[in-house]
Amino acid sequence: MANRSAHNSEHTARWDANDVRRAQERTGGTASRRRKKKFPLGLYLACVGLISVLLAGTGWLLLNDLCSLNKAPVEAVVEVEENESISSIASKLKDAGLINYKGFFCFVSGFLHADELIDPGAHTLNSDMDYRALIRGMHSYQSTETVTVTIQEGLTVEEVFDILVENGVSLRSRLENAAANADYPEYPFLQESLKGNVNRVEGYLFPDTYEFYQNEDPAAAIGRMLANFKKHAEELAEDIDNAPYSLEELVIIASLVEKESGVNDDYADFSSVIYNRLGSGWKLQLDSTINYIKKTNTFHISYDDMEIDSPYNTYRYAGLPVAPICSPSMKSLEAAVHPNRTNYWYWYAYEGVSYFFTNDADFSYFAETHPYDAD
Repeated sequence: MANRSAHNSEHTARWDANDVRRAQERTGGTASRRRKKKFPLGLYLACVGLISVLLAGTGWLLLNDLCSLNKAPVEAVVEVEENESISSIASKLKDAGLINYKGFFCFVSGFLHADELIDPGAHTLNSDMDYRALIRGMHSYQSTETVTVTIQEGLTVEEVFDILVENGVSLRSRLENAAANADYPEYPFLQESLKGNVNRVEGYLFPDTYEFYQNEDPAAAIGRMLANFKKHAEELAEDIDNAPYSLEELVIIASLVEKESGVNDDYADFSSVIYNRLGSGWKLQLDSTINYIKKTNTFHISYDDMEIDSPYNTYRYAGLPVAPICSPSMKSLEAAVHPNRTNYWYWYAYEGVSYFFTNDADFSYFAETHPYDAD
């Protein structure tokens, strides 16, 4: 009886436990375990694939920027200030179109030691440069030795470059490339239509005495002369705004005044002749423009010369030439802005004196009786 009683007791215990467990499952008791919901495999794989595509696409874009792949051709002068932050420099590079991702450039710069390599100054950079090349392009290798150079008034851009080359400031090929192709956004007076042509900076290389580095960055050297012009032009800003011609046109007039006058302080009188002829629709017929085309310096202009097909030929085409023909002095620029009020239509320079005439008869008689000697 004892064994049966024990058996029944054990059986009853097992039955009671099973019964309680089933009851709890039916009633949602705390002893029950809920079955976890499974995340759909297809949706999971789709999310993984989408994230992979996004990461791959982002990585490809960053790699393109890092290695400078598939970028439009851009060349720009980037001015780095003393103690300027990498973030600020990156902003300038992005604004210039040299990089696309400022934050990524800042991140990579830490590994390339940009804060140690980048030097203050004006640096000519282009979109063919990857991140490493951009950073090294902003490291100045120029000599610390300087040279004093005087740029005289009335010189053409080629003559200015001759002086810079002779003094070891830069190579001619680098100067010509910087003049034609470098971006100078701070100098909007440069004609965009002439980009790619050295003549784009003609007239704006302000005559003065400069201190250049030997083997200097050519865009920086040119930029210094452009900045000097801008500073002097701003002294006449109000008068220029009130003038009948734009700044660009006034610089062209000033360059003509510089080449045609310059004796007895006749700048403003000669400027009046140009104004009178432009106002009447006359052709300017200036020998200086022929000399500019032919790269000569003579008083004897032939009829064939007058027929040269060039936008600088004022014998063939009315109005101003397409661009300045030299770098004018401040005196010529002032005369272009403030010509004398005269009835002069003709002039004749003879033995260091300029003579002005109000009619063709007086001019022709004087020219016949005061012929130039042969060159």
